[in-house]
Amino acid sequence: MEPTPEQSPHHAYPDHWEADVVLRDGGTARIRPITTDDAERLVSFYEQVSDESKYYRFFAPYPRLSDRDVHRFTHHDYVDRVGLAVTIGGEFIGTVRYDRIDDTGRPASAPADEAEVAFLVQDAHQGRGVASALLEHIAAVARERGIRRFAAEVLPANNKMIKVFRDGGYTQRRSFEDGSVHLTLDLEPTEKSLAVQRGREQRAEARSVQRLLAPGSVAVIGAGRNHGGVGRTVLRNLLAAGFTGRTYAVNRAFDEGLATLDGVPAHRSLGEIDEQVDLAVIAVPAHRVPEAVADCGEHGVQGLVVLSAGYAERGADGRELQRELVRQARSYGMRIIGPNAFGIINTAESVRLNASLAPESPARGRIGLFTQSGAIGIALLSGLHRRGAGLSSFISAGNRADVSGNDFLQYSFEDPDTDVALLYLESLGNPRKFTRLARRTAAVKPVVVVKGARHSGSTPPGHAVPVSRIPDATVSALMRQAGVIRVDTVTEMVDAGLLLAGQPLPPGPRVAILGNSESLGLLTYDACLAEGLRPRPPIDLTTAASPQDFRDALAEALADGTCDAVIVTAIPWVGENGEAETGDGQVLAEALTRAVAGGSAKPVAVVHVEIGGLAEALAAASSTAAPRPRTVTSAARTRAATTATTTQTTTTGTPAAPEATTAPATPDATTAPRPGRIPAYPAAERAVRALAEAVKYAQWRRQAAVPGKVPEFLDDTIDEAGAAALIEAQLSTAPDPRGRPLTHDEARELLGRYGVDVRPTLPAPDPEAAVDAAARLGYPVALKTTAPHLRHRADLGGVRLDLADEEALRRAYGDLTDLLGKPAELLPVVQAMAPRGVDTVVRASIDAAAGAVLSFGLAGAPSELLGDTAHRLVPATDRDAAELIRSIRAAPVLFGWRGSAPVDTAALEELLLRLSRLVDDHPEVVSVALEPVVVAPQGLTVLGASVRLAPPPARNDLGPRRLPNY
Repeated sequence: MEPTPEQSPHHAYPDHWEADVVLRDGGTARIRPITTDDAERLVSFYEQVSDESKYYRFFAPYPRLSDRDVHRFTHHDYVDRVGLAVTIGGEFIGTVRYDRIDDTGRPASAPADEAEVAFLVQDAHQGRGVASALLEHIAAVARERGIRRFAAEVLPANNKMIKVFRDGGYTQRRSFEDGSVHLTLDLEPTEKSLAVQRGREQRAEARSVQRLLAPGSVAVIGAGRNHGGVGRTVLRNLLAAGFTGRTYAVNRAFDEGLATLDGVPAHRSLGEIDEQVDLAVIAVPAHRVPEAVADCGEHGVQGLVVLSAGYAERGADGRELQRELVRQARSYGMRIIGPNAFGIINTAESVRLNASLAPESPARGRIGLFTQSGAIGIALLSGLHRRGAGLSSFISAGNRADVSGNDFLQYSFEDPDTDVALLYLESLGNPRKFTRLARRTAAVKPVVVVKGARHSGSTPPGHAVPVSRIPDATVSALMRQAGVIRVDTVTEMVDAGLLLAGQPLPPGPRVAILGNSESLGLLTYDACLAEGLRPRPPIDLTTAASPQDFRDALAEALADGTCDAVIVTAIPWVGENGEAETGDGQVLAEALTRAVAGGSAKPVAVVHVEIGGLAEALAAASSTAAPRPRTVTSAARTRAATTATTTQTTTTGTPAAPEATTAPATPDATTAPRPGRIPAYPAAERAVRALAEAVKYAQWRRQAAVPGKVPEFLDDTIDEAGAAALIEAQLSTAPDPRGRPLTHDEARELLGRYGVDVRPTLPAPDPEAAVDAAARLGYPVALKTTAPHLRHRADLGGVRLDLADEEALRRAYGDLTDLLGKPAELLPVVQAMAPRGVDTVVRASIDAAAGAVLSFGLAGAPSELLGDTAHRLVPATDRDAAELIRSIRAAPVLFGWRGSAPVDTAALEELLLRLSRLVDDHPEVVSVALEPVVVAPQGLTVLGASVRLAPPPARNDLGPRRLPNY
């Protein structure tokens, strides 16, 4: 929309207020500012509102809007008077307006910081969360324009509107005046309002995916009469899977006399179908897709699966076509999977949907699978099928122009049929949101991710995402912090998924190994050590062991309290004639299954070599039916729905179905573990790697049960307001939007406001200045260069330490300039010596896509070359800080390696927390580097600091909920 001449040129149309949102029922709508062009839409909207709703809005019968009303409600200055509308199909379904007022309730301008607000929602769309979404967006607009409070007058009988205000989570005051309820809302976001917003987002987005995966009817648009086409293939796959709903074939090229195709009704357009179609699968050339989408939108279709190619994967022109496709679909309230998608599958008995190009629908199981690649999707479906694993759902999103991995996580979180979520991702459209959703989901069920395109340095064709400069190692560390099981290959993802979906989580790293091959047992033992597990010596049952021997040994190991998991190794039996007998897989599978039938609390995995039919028999011996419901307390359900850091851990890796869909069953459910399928692996390394991932995930679950916190003592030593004033003053002198680096003294002053003391340095442009500086600081001192090409490069001779007197200082100054250049080039400084300790580096930076990241490592070339740096998202808790310094490979150096004195890690953790707090409180601090930080046995010293300020990047995770536009 564009501003008209009647609107103030000083307040141009704010197009950044436009947003697509998902409503409570899973449909989409668009929120945008109201303009003078909307007069007819407003009148039409008002005519469709009931008399009762009009009465609630105006406190009197108000059958129609006058011309003056229409002018008032469509003319805004976008500062003191703002109106927003929710539209579907271009027509209004809801409006909200605020007018700035003074203390007496009369119209006002800034600096007045209160506004009167009023809503009106079409009756047919009430109950869809329209008013709640409008409240989020109008509150954000008001804050942007300097308004801090909303005032509203509501009739006591208008319970729906009172509930919208009450449930918003904002701090509010209520009084009864002159026959109406007077409400005042403080618009500053609170922890409760943010939780309410994210809870609504989760339920709405989960519902939008659920509508796609469980439609009551499906139309395949583009199903041709000839065999072999994409549309005809999908139609046949739908029928072969036994879809429980109604199916239609749609193609405008059908002859008028054609009544059925493959036994289902055939139509030339959706308008010929007598009922509403829930899901449309579009398989027509790209140039015909807009026509098909319009047909779907005009006839109430709820969602689309677009198989058609020719979009962003073809370049800039295709990307624009893709954006237009999304805009068109969302304008009708529809969500899209695709374009260039492979399709979707839902194996639930009540649905049995295979709207994909996969010729065979997978068996019903407990694994949910999302992939951004059709080829990888085919491989994963084939691999899971070959190993006897079933799926609960499958989405191949193609270019993922709309529905993404984040939406799949929202759905998986509360899907009672999914115990493990597997995701193949090539790009992260919103990394901040992904880590938030992954953390919450991982608190109740495992999330396994393979990230493709890790080192290409470019976005995969067809994907338009925010540019991120953080390296893949950092992405991996942040995923681990969120509880995500990050693996490198799709094979490893299947391996881990099979174990997690079928076996309980291991209570610890102790592993029992038993089998009929000493060599295979030793290989398994070595693999366990390599993965950081604690294996017990292998138990060799000898090659003469019978299936009963395996059963007895496994039962004994499961009952042994000194082990947490069991790996069974098996090779073919050798007969009396010396030939291997490979046909005993069924017998061995039955024996192992009986051993765990009592409900073991420990995971079991099998490593086998050429035992025919063993893997298939183990899969067949396990039921894929849903487990019996667990008893879940209402408090536990609330914890799982609101945060991923307050859940309790359990011995099972497969939470059962919840009592309600508002939250999944949480791990403090009380029931005996259910027996699951025993996963079989053709190599010891693969089984051990999967088990090691389960061990680390179980440990994360246990730790996440008690959330970390920021120590309160920090508040007493932090001057947040003083730091804000410094930052504002510094940025006001730098009109460059890229910001500016702070000088050493400026950085010291800013960091000092947060209790970070940087040791001062004094410039030494000549030997006399160096001597004067040393006299002021006190001997011993250090002399070092600060030239950019020599900074922090002690290996190049640019640092001289422990200079005890003037003579030593003058000699070092001469040596330094003789070796490296003139003082004007070296920019030497003098600094008092710090106590001896371990040199470390602490950094914080803000990435536009991933957010603020805190990093830690040891100083020096070896750590840089090996990439031995740990990362955590900001804000960091006390637990994050402790884990950060312990997660680098060189961490033993800090804890007394080879007899050295342990350093003061408590002081180091406090420094990390202070720096995290600084960048979290002030997003204008876009990068900080403390190097080196010398950590001594008592205390630490920050010897160098660099800080860069810039206007903060936009935060798309703190504002009102909105769908991304890629």
